[in-house]
Amino acid sequence: MDHTKHVRLAPTELTPAILEGATIYGADDHKVGKLDHVHGSGAGGQAIIDVGGFLGIGAKPVAVPLSDLEFMRDEDGDVHAVTSWTKDQLKEIPEHKH
Repeated sequence: MDHTKHVRLAPTELTPAILEGATIYGADDHKVGKLDHVHGSGAGGQAIIDVGGFLGIGAKPVAVPLSDLEFMRDEDGDVHAVTSWTKDQLKEIPEHKH
């Protein structure tokens, strides 16, 4: 997917209501997971990403800094993010406990 034409979200748009459910694409531009929910905001905020599984079953939630994700909208207005993390790296992170 060519992300260069996608519109980056403004800081005021980085809210749970807009971000939750966003597809996350990794360093190799493959889907690595979905953003389940957000803890905090700004530089100290964390994104809880569901990684692995099939159709949401068996996915493992992991926490990464919000600053590791670049959120944007595609041509259809759908929010997604890109990160330098790979799916394998995310799978190695300890499971996030609520």
